[in-house]
Amino acid sequence: MTASAVAATIASRVDAGSGALIGYLPVGFPTLETSIDAAVALVENGVDILELGLPYSDPVMDGAAIQEATQTALASGFRLRDGFTAIEQVRARVDAPVLVMTYWNPVVQYGVERFAQSLRDVGGAGLITPDLIPDEAEDWVHVSDELALDRVFLAAPSSSEARLQRAVEASRGFVYAVSTMGITGARADVDRAARGVVARLREAGSTSACVGLGISTADQVRDVLTYADGAIVGSRLVSALAEGGVRAVGAAATELAAGAN
Repeated sequence: MTASAVAATIASRVDAGSGALIGYLPVGFPTLETSIDAAVALVENGVDILELGLPYSDPVMDGAAIQEATQTALASGFRLRDGFTAIEQVRARVDAPVLVMTYWNPVVQYGVERFAQSLRDVGGAGLITPDLIPDEAEDWVHVSDELALDRVFLAAPSSSEARLQRAVEASRGFVYAVSTMGITGARADVDRAARGVVARLREAGSTSACVGLGISTADQVRDVLTYADGAIVGSRLVSALAEGGVRAVGAAATELAAGAN
């Protein structure tokens, strides 16, 4: 099977003595064109891996900033095919792996095999699926193996040892270690439970674990990278884009990247 570009990027950053910075933005916010420019700006300002979210009408895990952005995108006419357009245009401009964060229902509605093929055709690296557990992912596991796409499953503080083990075995690229219970959003302190989740993932055999939910400063990025392989930032970047446009999101990326150097 073709090597994972996501895993290779993370390993390269870890080997360099730090870890990867992963940046999230929703496609289509505030417009499709601006979201593409913003994603490019993240990479140009130090983000190693992009996580592009597909706006969805029932974003159960997303905090206020991301929910507002995705609702704006939907109200402006976002369609799932716009996600593929964005990935293709971003990949034409910057050489960084692009993962798609999506709830599972849109993939099923589009067709799992059709979605996976379209994703590969535009240069996407794989999917982060927050509401899909490995035990219910047979179709996705099969087609992602066939097309060499990454599949990132979540591990939370409440996950049983068996569930953590399954996430490690089923994930390709990295395992997404959720630092807190609840929804996304910048927090003053990243939950100490993150260290416990990553330690348990290591015991289960994980060689690539990245922490997300609540990271919003360079110091938090730096702290997370002392024990995890990557730090995932979302709400901070979405808020920067909402408040100051592409220039502001690029500046936020530069600040956050200082914690990964």
